[in-house]
Amino acid sequence: MSTGTAYDAVVFDNDGVLTTPTDRDVLVEAMHEAFETVGVTEPPADHVDILLSPDVPSLRGVAAEHAIGPHELWTAREEAAIAAQLAELRSGRKRGYDDIATLESLSVPTGIVSNNQHETIGNILDHCNLEGFDVWYGREPTIEGIERKKPTPYYLEQALADLGVTNPLYVGDSRVDIAAADAAGIDAAFIRRDHRAGYELPTEPAHEIETLSTLTGLV
Repeated sequence: MSTGTAYDAVVFDNDGVLTTPTDRDVLVEAMHEAFETVGVTEPPADHVDILLSPDVPSLRGVAAEHAIGPHELWTAREEAAIAAQLAELRSGRKRGYDDIATLESLSVPTGIVSNNQHETIGNILDHCNLEGFDVWYGREPTIEGIERKKPTPYYLEQALADLGVTNPLYVGDSRVDIAAADAAGIDAAFIRRDHRAGYELPTEPAHEIETLSTLTGLV
């Protein structure tokens, strides 16, 4: 892992980095809609919490308690989450940060690797005037996609292979972003947006920044 500057690519997480996070209440409502789609009208609160961000065993456990297939439940969950976030984008409640204009001045290839659905990232690119990325990956809306999300570096490594670079920087706003970069053997920059005030990291990233404009001095 390099701790120098002059990075030859910059890859970004999306939510909380390029665009504002989706309001949790919106996602909770989407989880209720997903349960209703598969015939569960009053899901327990802990099942809703699990469906927001499950691992595979917890998803299978919740599905089994309601006597439905895990693939059926996860498909309903993903479709509801995609639709809810698209509505937030169309309303302007989910939007790009002002400093994303900085990306136009970066002189190296750029990419996105997000734990959000691949379709949602496509919707974000369309609605937030985010253009010019050389590669972008969101999570597949499948059970396999759950296993491949960060901190697993699966999608990050795919993006880096596509870019063909040797000293990239990954910009994120969470512990899993920093862990994914560590697992991929690359430097990370933690961006401390307002929603991350007081947020603690278990390991220190190569850089901590407050605005994307700082990146112009690192490439």
